[in-house]
Amino acid sequence: MDIAALVADPAAWVALVTLVVMEVVLGIDNLIFISILTNKLPAEHRVKARRIGIGLALIMRLALLGTIAWIVQLTTPIFEAFGHGFSWKDLILIAGGLFLVWKATKEIHHNVDPADHNEDFIASSATTGFAAAIGQILLLDLVFSIDSIITAVGMTEHLPIMVTAVVIAVTVMLVAATPLANFIEKNPTIVMLALAFLLMIGTTLIADGMGFHVPKGYVYAAMAFSALVEVLNMFARNARRKKKGAGQTLH
Repeated sequence: MDIAALVADPAAWVALVTLVVMEVVLGIDNLIFISILTNKLPAEHRVKARRIGIGLALIMRLALLGTIAWIVQLTTPIFEAFGHGFSWKDLILIAGGLFLVWKATKEIHHNVDPADHNEDFIASSATTGFAAAIGQILLLDLVFSIDSIITAVGMTEHLPIMVTAVVIAVTVMLVAATPLANFIEKNPTIVMLALAFLLMIGTTLIADGMGFHVPKGYVYAAMAFSALVEVLNMFARNARRKKKGAGQTLH
């Protein structure tokens, strides 16, 4: 089907909208990781690191779309263990999940015990820290990109729709990256919540790789509920702060 036929096909538009929404939702995981990681950098490097990280995600996803035949083969089992046939996709998900669990655990420890600077995974040197951040973003980009593209292949067979959806989703990530990172930085409790999200996402990736599929809807519903509770806590803290300030003014 050519481009003109796709544009005139209502089913193609439905597939595009559905795929864009799916890609944006799947991109939340990557965006949280990028926001937390770049906030560890000096202020002058943060925006640049986010743009490079998200730009690499776009390049990687478009490159993977060009190798759809190879991507589809990643789901073919290459060996069997514990009654489960492991594919390259499974191994990549397990490796990415272990990396996320390790990174989130390390950061949680650093936030709980900030005096232990040896546990900080970003070096004090700005150059080394920038390179380390980009390297880690690139590693997670690969994991999330493969998951994203396999999802796209399962939803539509038309490459132009996949490319358009990926470009739109990554553009949304690019626009949302800095506001999200600034919000996380200004609210310390949000940092811990985001790290908990990464820990849960890492565990889910490991479970998926091991053959225990966890419906994404459950994961995102839990994340949304936790975020709602935290928003209510923020409103409550602000109300107490205003009440305390008003009381001090009266005195």
